[in-house]
Amino acid sequence: MSALRNTLDKMKPTFSKGGKLSALGSFFDAMETFFFVPKTVTRRGTHIKDSVDLKRTMITVMIALIPVFLFSIYNIGYQMNLAYGYGWGFWMIVWRGFLKILPLYLVSYIVGLFFECMFAQIKGEEVNEGYFVTGFLIPLIMPVNIPLWMLAIAVAFAVVIGKEVFGGTGMNIWNPALLCRAFLFFSYPKMMSGDSVWVAHKIGVDAVSCATPLSEMASGGMSAMSYSPLQMFIGLIPGSVGETSTLCILRGALVLLFTGVGSWKVMLSCVAGGLLAGLLGNVPAYYHLIMGGFAFGCVFMATDPVTSAQTETGKWIYGFLIGAFAVLLRIFNPGYPEGMMLSILLMNTFAPLIDHMVVNGNIRRRLRRAKTV
Repeated sequence: MSALRNTLDKMKPTFSKGGKLSALGSFFDAMETFFFVPKTVTRRGTHIKDSVDLKRTMITVMIALIPVFLFSIYNIGYQMNLAYGYGWGFWMIVWRGFLKILPLYLVSYIVGLFFECMFAQIKGEEVNEGYFVTGFLIPLIMPVNIPLWMLAIAVAFAVVIGKEVFGGTGMNIWNPALLCRAFLFFSYPKMMSGDSVWVAHKIGVDAVSCATPLSEMASGGMSAMSYSPLQMFIGLIPGSVGETSTLCILRGALVLLFTGVGSWKVMLSCVAGGLLAGLLGNVPAYYHLIMGGFAFGCVFMATDPVTSAQTETGKWIYGFLIGAFAVLLRIFNPGYPEGMMLSILLMNTFAPLIDHMVVNGNIRRRLRRAKTV
């Protein structure tokens, strides 16, 4: 690492103000920040000294996503092998899955970081590390067959309209990754929804489709379900890239809870809301927790510290409403069996109002206590 540090130090004057490539200074800063902690520190004023900063928080989330990422690679290859009966071994399945998911990540990071760096350069600010997690999340909530040009447009929309126009990382109202998915859902609905999802391409033939548990539930309830709860929990089923394995998502949840990055109140209340609303459906309530993007959204999306409720009581309300609305959408709107995305975005919008009501409620209670003393 010392050799890399020395190389970056030699290159830095060229990209600094007054250098030949100063117009690309933000791009260089993004690369330097990715490998090393920034040297910029607070020099005056009262502040809390803590080892936890934005970069470490983002890295923790990415570590929590590793089990989901690795399983998604295997599941993509597994579904290809299953659809065509190739007879691949384990490593060929992994290799084929990796080749299918790699273009999604390249597009997500190239397009997203381009706009991040461009806006940082225009504003004369340092590039924030927030997009590293967003760019990692976006491919995991997409169908693996999404055309790359559609993904590029959606990523640009999410970064520019959903984030930068509000002031960048920490200022956005909605979760950028979910906003990317929502843009694709409403702009190109045939690629994001329907009775079946893409599994794999075979050389010289069309795509193969395979029904997901959610589409089966929407079409015929329990009688149409062809996947067992164990299959859905493990995740060797068709679906969006990283949302199929509840088991791997729970492993990531343990990392977030152990490090304190994710709120257990949001996760627990989200599950409670989903189970309660699930009692109104025609399948066992717990099925909703292991189908579609419920678990993934509950663990990695609803707990986003920027767009979720900030008060402790508000977190209970916020998470409960997400879980309840997501399942209610599944039950009462068969045309849209997956409700987690819209539920989280809706509650992102109302999170400030929830916090406002909680704070005002606390103020009123304290005033009443003061008057009785």
